[in-house]
Amino acid sequence: MRTYRELFGAPEFTPLFVSSAAQVAAQTVSGLALGTLVYAATGNPLLSGLAMFGPALAQVAGAATLLSAADRLPPRAALAGLGLVLALSTAALAIPGLPVWAMLVILLAEGLLASLGGGVRYGLLNEILASGGYLLGRSALNMASGAMQIGGFAIGGVLVSTLSPRGTLLAGAALYLVAAVAVAGLKKHPPRAEGRPSAAETWRSNVLLWSSAPRRRVYVALWVPNGLVVGCESLFVPYAPQHAGLLFACAAAGMLAGDVLAGRFIPPAGRTRLVTPLHLLLAAPYLIFIVGPATPVTAAAVTLASVGYAASLLLQHRLMELTPDELSGHALGLHSSGMMAMQGVAAVLAGLLAQRTSPAAAMAVLAAASVAVTVFLPVRPEPSPGAVTGRSPAPSGTTRGRPTA
Repeated sequence: MRTYRELFGAPEFTPLFVSSAAQVAAQTVSGLALGTLVYAATGNPLLSGLAMFGPALAQVAGAATLLSAADRLPPRAALAGLGLVLALSTAALAIPGLPVWAMLVILLAEGLLASLGGGVRYGLLNEILASGGYLLGRSALNMASGAMQIGGFAIGGVLVSTLSPRGTLLAGAALYLVAAVAVAGLKKHPPRAEGRPSAAETWRSNVLLWSSAPRRRVYVALWVPNGLVVGCESLFVPYAPQHAGLLFACAAAGMLAGDVLAGRFIPPAGRTRLVTPLHLLLAAPYLIFIVGPATPVTAAAVTLASVGYAASLLLQHRLMELTPDELSGHALGLHSSGMMAMQGVAAVLAGLLAQRTSPAAAMAVLAAASVAVTVFLPVRPEPSPGAVTGRSPAPSGTTRGRPTA
């Protein structure tokens, strides 16, 4: 599978694509509304960052207890149920007079459930796309995510001004309902793994995935450099309250460009070698924030930097090469939960630094830390998957989970 035409020719990709895009739009619109609402109520950059990225912290608990369900639940029912729960909880956030602490409790509960959603969705993607289609499929989902974020932040900014933040939250709840309904176009897939999900099984699979040195290196590279840069993004509202929507849209546009580059134009032989340069590109432009440049300069820097998020797509491709098919959903869920958790930690760290210094200084410090991690912990090309991991072979006649050149 090499072209987007072939990709959308796959019978089940379109409903999964629509559901994923609607969920990203819902997250974008409701996140901007919450960040604005909490900052207006408290004037606190830490709480504002927590409102937008705090749910990611709960994904640590989800990754330790719920992830075994990613391969042990029927995917369609799981995605529909999660969409409905997120719609209801987001609508609850719009209740007038709801205190900030109650909002954060609801957000943490959403984050706990979201740790399962990523594993279910991306494990199903790996299942329905044969002939090494995961990289191209994830590229398309990421491009939809970028487009939805661009539109979501732009439209969300208008909605916040016209409908108020609480009205915008209700719009986000409606989008979650769209995501839940869209999965009706999927077939009834059986679970990919046998047995009942449990915290013990989740922990056992986490230990198994973490026991491979090549997978550990990939996970660290997926979580830390870009997590620190998301910490920079969490300060867009306190850094430039009037232009935060523009900066978020620029970040989404850069990510969109990077996903097109990675999904269609980077040959397999060069994927791992480009991870370190892309991670450096992701962080370095944020160093300019320390001098307080004009808005057009900061917008250009954010756009350029976000092209570097393509490193994550290349690393996910590598992770699937290193992982048995029956653990694909769990492995991708662990990636998603760890990434979101690191983003939440970075958002908290960014808020604390901004309180003691300034948003601009905190952004520059986190960017420098991301550069340092990339330099001292580079991702190097590895031998072929079978040579380093002992990955279980795919059944005869299938290439699921084994991307081909």
